[in-house]
Amino acid sequence: MNYTYDYPRALNTVDAIIIDDKTRSKILLIKRANEPYKNCWALPGGFIEMDETLEQSVNRETAEETSLAGIKFHQFKAYGNPGRDPRDRNIAVVFYGYCNTPEKISAGDDAKEISWFNLDNLPEVAFDHKQIISEFIAEKLCNL
Repeated sequence: MNYTYDYPRALNTVDAIIIDDKTRSKILLIKRANEPYKNCWALPGGFIEMDETLEQSVNRETAEETSLAGIKFHQFKAYGNPGRDPRDRNIAVVFYGYCNTPEKISAGDDAKEISWFNLDNLPEVAFDHKQIISEFIAEKLCNL
């Protein structure tokens, strides 16, 4: 059954913070192949599918963009400030997990490139991902 609504609805996405479990000092970022922010670094992630849970979405997006599977993800926060995505109103649920096989990455889907970056030397990142990464470092990694 299809419904129509008189009011606009937000887009829903998931993003993945993936930390190298061996050093806990590196984060995995993708270089975007498409607009917006084409050729900019970003957290892996994307739009949820209508028949998926949020956990299934983050696992699928991670596998598609990084070739990594089997990461145990934990929900971090939701981000939904208006204007965070130039395409439309977007609410992202951010997950985090630790990767113990950092050498097994391979860019795929809409990721043009993929690389590990030191948390204290990040490139410019797309969307509000700098804020997300900063909050994650302050709230999760400072206690390790």
